[in-house]
Amino acid sequence: MTSNLVDRVIATDGALALLVALREKYGPLMFFQSGGCDDGSSPWCYALGEFCVGTADVYLGNLDGTPFYVGHEQFEYWRHAQLIIDVANGAVETDSLDGGGKKRFLTRSRLFSEEENSLLEKTVLTGPRHAADFG
Repeated sequence: MTSNLVDRVIATDGALALLVALREKYGPLMFFQSGGCDDGSSPWCYALGEFCVGTADVYLGNLDGTPFYVGHEQFEYWRHAQLIIDVANGAVETDSLDGGGKKRFLTRSRLFSEEENSLLEKTVLTGPRHAADFG
């Protein structure tokens, strides 16, 4: 489980509002952040169970009850940064769900302080791997 003192992933109010709208349209959701063709700048939002999380993928936490995973290689790149999920104008360019509002999720980041890094090094990241685990 992630530490309650330091969140590895957080969301802006705009991102949370878009998440609520998508959840109303599609039901329970999940995020996956990869380092694919979009250079890892846009997390993919899926209906829960529509994307199979791999055993090497890393669970970072929840955004308003929505699990957030990152690919192992991206985690190594962002190990010392907090991911901040925001919203940007523009059409969804990935396999991510589209709310029809011409808005997309965007990942920003900030480096953790030395104190935060110290706390996080003691934290084991584990989380649900399958849709049934969210029950």
